[in-house]
Amino acid sequence: MLQASRFHATLPAFPEVNIIVASGPLAARQALDQLKLALAPLSLHIDELSTVELVLAEAVNNICEHAYANGARHGPIHLHCRHHRDGLHFTITDEGMPMPGGCAPPGLAVDVDGDLSEVPEGGFGWFLIRDLARDVTYQRQGAINRLSLRMAVALG
Repeated sequence: MLQASRFHATLPAFPEVNIIVASGPLAARQALDQLKLALAPLSLHIDELSTVELVLAEAVNNICEHAYANGARHGPIHLHCRHHRDGLHFTITDEGMPMPGGCAPPGLAVDVDGDLSEVPEGGFGWFLIRDLARDVTYQRQGAINRLSLRMAVALG
């Protein structure tokens, strides 16, 4: 028990963060601006912060472009963040359309060594998300999409 108390004391004070933005062309920027302010007490290295921004921008932009059907329907995007000893845990929810087949795309790497005109458009975002984040899960709960992931930054 004593070790747990000492370990807990070494984690920087960081409250849970809850951000809500409306879907649309500025959603990712608005969410990331708020998140960067909230993460400031953790003093993340610029590389860590850039990685967090890249992953979350891809996730939020996917929601805007696909879940909310290319702007035909607007709705809220909720971003929740908690700091644990193994990194930052994010949950992103929306009320848009479910992912096709009820699961997140595999995000496979695309071979770009060949003819680039034959490379399919899209899919790079999910590759980046799956490559840079850990414990990526997607669930549809009722009318809510829930994407959870962990970024191994700000380790305790």
